[in-house]
Amino acid sequence: MLDKIRKTAEFIKQKTDFQPQVGIVLGTGLGGLVHEIDIKYTIPYQDIPDFPVSTVESHSGELILGILGGKNVIAMRGRFHYYEGYNMQQVTFPIRVMKMLGIENLILSNACGGLNPTFSVSDLMIITDHINLLPVNPLVGKNIDELGPRFPDMSCAYDKKMIDKALAIAQKNKINIQTGVYASVTGPNLETPAEYKFLRIIGADAVGMSTVPEVIVARHMNIPCFAISIITDLGVEGKIREVSLDEIIAAANKAEPQMTLIIKELIRTL
Repeated sequence: MLDKIRKTAEFIKQKTDFQPQVGIVLGTGLGGLVHEIDIKYTIPYQDIPDFPVSTVESHSGELILGILGGKNVIAMRGRFHYYEGYNMQQVTFPIRVMKMLGIENLILSNACGGLNPTFSVSDLMIITDHINLLPVNPLVGKNIDELGPRFPDMSCAYDKKMIDKALAIAQKNKINIQTGVYASVTGPNLETPAEYKFLRIIGADAVGMSTVPEVIVARHMNIPCFAISIITDLGVEGKIREVSLDEIIAAANKAEPQMTLIIKELIRTL
């Protein structure tokens, strides 16, 4: 695994001659942030050795390198999910490569279902903690000591300084923003009403199918993480209804400009 990570990182270095400071992972319907980047290089996933290829239609499948908020960034325009049939090492492989390329912070976004009854569709939620309900942890197997410890601490998975900065940016720009706990499940089906109720009972404010594996791997490598969700549908009793992918993307697109502003200004402060 370590040899593959180094090989892929070296390929990107040779292709770009660019050292990123911040890694970005863009979720479903959230690729618009790329338009704010002064793009220097674009590499399709299929051209990168050992990189998985995104199979979700709303994920473009490109690695973007450029400047955002005055910092060198590397952005995944489309992520990988366990439900696509990839194992957890494949899902998180790009985060390992980003670390090898030199990133010092990781920013993640996703579209998810809201469980908190005070949330509305297209709300933004900064993730303050998570509940991992995925069946496999990306750190299972032989530990790569060169990357991190066997038993990484997760008491502060989401960087409090970045959370405070993002909240201040939202307040300054009069953006209504929520905070909460994100539960990660396998998908790809959405939850049943009973499952939504269960997730709320155990302490989740939102539920999605991504983000947590990347954060676990990033924290294993001591990379500070910030994650933000867009609430695209509601799993709240009395508000649950059938929802399509098009509706989810439309809800994400509505809130994306505000999310983009927060991420751009947050990166400026790093």
